[in-house]
Amino acid sequence: MHSSSCHGPGFSLLFALVLVSLLAAAGCRQAPLARLPSRPPDPAIESKAKPYPSIGNVERIDPSIGELIPPDARIEVLASGFEWTEGPVWIPARQEVLFSDIPRNSIFAWSEARGARLFLRPSGFSGGLEREGEPGSNGLLLDAGGHLVICEHGDRQVTRLEKDGVTRTVLAGHFGGKRLNSPNDAVFRSDGSLYFTDPPYGLPKGFQDPAREIDFCGVYRVSPAGEISLLTADMTRPNGIGFSPDEKTLYIANSDPRRAVWMAFPVADDGALGEGRVFFDATRWVGELKGLPDGLAIDEKGNLFATGPGGVLVLAPDGTHLGTIATGEATSNCTFGDDGRTLYITADMHLCRIRTNTKGLGF
Repeated sequence: MHSSSCHGPGFSLLFALVLVSLLAAAGCRQAPLARLPSRPPDPAIESKAKPYPSIGNVERIDPSIGELIPPDARIEVLASGFEWTEGPVWIPARQEVLFSDIPRNSIFAWSEARGARLFLRPSGFSGGLEREGEPGSNGLLLDAGGHLVICEHGDRQVTRLEKDGVTRTVLAGHFGGKRLNSPNDAVFRSDGSLYFTDPPYGLPKGFQDPAREIDFCGVYRVSPAGEISLLTADMTRPNGIGFSPDEKTLYIANSDPRRAVWMAFPVADDGALGEGRVFFDATRWVGELKGLPDGLAIDEKGNLFATGPGGVLVLAPDGTHLGTIATGEATSNCTFGDDGRTLYITADMHLCRIRTNTKGLGF
């Protein structure tokens, strides 16, 4: 989950927080989430007007993709003008999607009623000075209590935003006494444990940054008790992450142009990972199509909607490539929202969506 963009503006002061309530994912109790009051977004941000313009197309490789994406589906552009969009998460009670703009160190919100607006800044780096690279938040998700959980690049940690909208509780910041690289993406298991990836994309100089303390790209688990453990250090650039519906398989994208693959790891009862296997290999398309393996979403039937070369690859549970939602842009991530049948997509400077015939996992 990274971009080629390396420029972000200075940070704005936060003011006048308002508490709101939202429903968490299916089965979770109502819980509050704080947000900024409505305020104009950055001048370059543009909320599109209905009918929303469209980009790209759906490349249909296997006829069974028609069961997942209707023949008349359009990739709608909802808002544009961002530097590099990432980490979308659906907020059900507010009927809005949150997403990161990493270089701007910001989280934005979009809803049908209000368009795009700033939600939180700073989102991933609290240093107070303009910083090169990708300092902002990346992956976003909700915990079982409905709190927003944030993968923070610049501050090199995973945090939970508390009910006051200001306090952030650190869920993971160190391993073995050393600071993490820059947590990228994360997923919760039903037992409450948190799994996350940790490449160094958020460090100003990436892999060669002198401030880097861990010399590998790890995949970690934080237990419900808060204990952090290393699951694997064998992936060169672990990125997007998600569980199969039965939670017996953990999928992890590897955004290495030399080995652009998605790995599938068996998950033991205690949460540990077994030996991984290559689920799908897109290395042959690197350089020919925009993008690398990045974020992913999984539907209720176990199909993967995985951003990578060309857009969002639709992969069956057996690894068959059914087709691609081809945005024409480097595409970073996606998540299901609305009634579970809308896929929200972050693609370079755009926030997009497409209607599907399938439902996202958890709806």
